[in-house]
Amino acid sequence: MARNVFYSFHFIPDGWRAAQVRNAGVLEGNQPVDDNDWETIKKKGDDAIRTWIDNQMVGRSCAVVLIGAGTAGRKWINYEIKKAWDSRKGVVGIYIHNLKDRNSEQASKGANPFAGIIGSGRDLSTIVKAIDPPYTTSTNVLAHIKDNLATWVEDAIAIRNKY
Repeated sequence: MARNVFYSFHFIPDGWRAAQVRNAGVLEGNQPVDDNDWETIKKKGDDAIRTWIDNQMVGRSCAVVLIGAGTAGRKWINYEIKKAWDSRKGVVGIYIHNLKDRNSEQASKGANPFAGIIGSGRDLSTIVKAIDPPYTTSTNVLAHIKDNLATWVEDAIAIRNKY
């Protein structure tokens, strides 16, 4: 079954890394927002951002959180995680710090973004998988993500259905 997913990531530092995953073509994702559109949405305030996120999640079966060095603890990523979980969508995290950015740089591994977020009465870090591909070479990391993303999404949906 083809799944539509919502990709959540820290826009400025990880946009290039996230684009590699999105462009892999494994799953259909939400429309990427470009820099100008995001700035326009942000200028309208928190309600506009919340509405944009809510609208992007419609029809999605899972939120895929692409975890970079500074993903954990960000206000809107936390909102996206909680919104997806509370909407009974699967949630899965994938560490992308070893994917190269536009400057061919890798990043340091970030903290688990699910820690401290409560869903179904539990800390989501005890329920939701945060997958760290077992490679350090960017091309191998991307290949691993491409080969496994659909399975990880199905697993996340099955996990969510248990809670």
